[in-house]
Amino acid sequence: MNKRIIPLAALAMMAGGSAVAQSNDTHRNPFLSPYTTPYQIPPFEQITYDDYLPALEAGITQAKANIEAIVNNPATPTFDNTILALDRSSDILDKVVYVFSALDESNNSPEMVAIAEKFYPRYSQYSDEVSMNPGLFKRVKYLYDNRDKLGLADDQKLAVEKSYKDFTRNGALLSTEKQEELKKLNTELTDLYLQFNKNLLAATNAFSIVVDDAKRLSGLPQSSIDVAAEEAAGRGLKGKWVFTLHAPSRLPLLQYADDRDLRQQMYRGYTSLASSGQYDNKPIINKILQARAKKAHLLGFPDFGSYMTDNVMAKTVNAAEDLLMQIWRPAVKRVQREVAEMQQIVNDEGGNFKIAPWDYYYYAEKVRKKKYDLDENQVRRYFALDSVRKGIFTMAERLYNIRFTEMPDAPKYYPEVKVYDVTDAGTGEHIAVFMTDYFPRASKRQGAWMSEFKGSWINDDGTADRPIIFNVGNFSKPTADAPSLLTLDEVETMFHEFGHGLHGMLSRARYKCQSGTNVDRDFVELPSQIHEHWAMDPELLRIYAHDYQTGEVIPDALIEKLEKASTHNQGFATAELAGAALLDLQYGKLNPTSDIDIAAFEQKVAKDLGMPDELTFRYRSTYFKHIFGSDGYASGYYTYLWAEVLDTDGFELFKEKGVFDPATAKSFRENILEKGGSVDPMQLFINFRGHKPGVDALLRNRGLETPEKHNVPSLNKD
Repeated sequence: MNKRIIPLAALAMMAGGSAVAQSNDTHRNPFLSPYTTPYQIPPFEQITYDDYLPALEAGITQAKANIEAIVNNPATPTFDNTILALDRSSDILDKVVYVFSALDESNNSPEMVAIAEKFYPRYSQYSDEVSMNPGLFKRVKYLYDNRDKLGLADDQKLAVEKSYKDFTRNGALLSTEKQEELKKLNTELTDLYLQFNKNLLAATNAFSIVVDDAKRLSGLPQSSIDVAAEEAAGRGLKGKWVFTLHAPSRLPLLQYADDRDLRQQMYRGYTSLASSGQYDNKPIINKILQARAKKAHLLGFPDFGSYMTDNVMAKTVNAAEDLLMQIWRPAVKRVQREVAEMQQIVNDEGGNFKIAPWDYYYYAEKVRKKKYDLDENQVRRYFALDSVRKGIFTMAERLYNIRFTEMPDAPKYYPEVKVYDVTDAGTGEHIAVFMTDYFPRASKRQGAWMSEFKGSWINDDGTADRPIIFNVGNFSKPTADAPSLLTLDEVETMFHEFGHGLHGMLSRARYKCQSGTNVDRDFVELPSQIHEHWAMDPELLRIYAHDYQTGEVIPDALIEKLEKASTHNQGFATAELAGAALLDLQYGKLNPTSDIDIAAFEQKVAKDLGMPDELTFRYRSTYFKHIFGSDGYASGYYTYLWAEVLDTDGFELFKEKGVFDPATAKSFRENILEKGGSVDPMQLFINFRGHKPGVDALLRNRGLETPEKHNVPSLNKD
């Protein structure tokens, strides 16, 4: 193989100058040398702010040289000298991008913000140069045109097809003039995403509710009151209580606070997030929509939604929308029944008001207590974070025979992070490194997610490089008197993100580009969502759910109540999710050439849908990070429900065979988790399940009515 690889030592000399000069010749950029840490965990304690940009440039230099060697190789293109060589061309770049993007989300700072303003545009520029490299595309096209004649293995053929499509979707077939236009649009979008996220984090941290009257705390769990008191003390407001927009603060207030005005204040604060003042994201959204429309047209698509769905399982916006409408209609019917039950409680209590959006969580909890004698606040004592951690690890060991051993001395990017060595329980073979970072802080964005510091692949000698995977959350924090006690939603979220983690940890795909979660966007949620089903499984609950004070195992009577209440409030949960997904798809259909009224557009979509007055979209546009903080889930938020069709159908096989049935677990591991993107995703599902999925299992799981089979109209309305 005729490849030119720039030695790491040479790159260190190229890029180390600025960092070395600022560190009096004592510091060496850790990205430019092989990591000497256990399992190549990034040496976080050695990384300084001054390392990122020089390492980025060194990584780009290395990757460009390696790509130049691929292009100039006189040999006829083969899989190894083109696709595989490209897969291995960016060692340094991968390392610095993984670390910077992870810490930018989970441990931000003013210094990181300043670096990001240079880092992401430069990386975007490099990505465009690769995607539009005519010599590289020529070799890929040769392989694509001859893919049926070259004796390629199935995963190699799929890699060639995906590489070709990626090149064409990123401008390889455009004229030079059009490519320059596309590069400018990509740079513009990168800057806009950066500004959207910057505004969102700043707006989130800028909002707070200060309570100075203890009477207003009536109904709130003591744990929430304690956290609010600690937050106030940390802000120099000892003796008061501070509530923020972070989920562990916001949601208990909406769910339990008897003070209706307090609930309204929190609800309005959240649903107006980043919608006015210095952090207003509406102008940013308009610029994003216009740039996306131009990009789609350049690439030959009628709109951005068509561009985004062309490359995934759904294939078209209409297919995604049709699925959502099959879910939306029964969800709205269920909402109407839920609201009626809530309104009855309001009336019985002598309340002289109609249920409003800020009442939904509060009265849904009252209905749950009345119908099922179930108080979630009392249930939480069985779900201390460490107990739930035991639950996810036990699930993984029972299903996949893997074990998690803490590595207390391993490098970590924040003191609260925990690091685990993941091994085969039978052989002791190292499988992966797994990290967790579960508590909110001002430097971390909202939400929960999984990502990696290193992917996995198979080397030429047959040895495997194993991944470094991490989960991030914003769960309820411990207090001085109690550990972190999770809500049922947080328990489900922890299992969900761990499912993503298992997808990354257990990958056995041969190539980086196909390993782990490198799959179609509307397939990637299958491994995460199917593992949510074990969170409330009675057999597993008896193993991990223990009273944090007494150690008592969760009683069977309480497990029975949880099972009976499992579909409680699913009208609301489903409608707000499906509504947000439908809003996202409507944005994807737009082709604006000037600014639109974002709030009015939301209202029109809600009206066309028949959105009940008592709820709104799960995310309003100005804080809908999934679709405006990047293009990752743009015209793709539907994928959570698309994948739920897969996961609910798939889990029914586990229920038929036994939730810990070894043969079923082995099949899921081998056909779904290990394969990554090396096989067509629908074929993977069929290999596991034995048939294509249908929506009925999802509706049954959520306790919704199964609609009659008919063609579902789209939302196209004048």
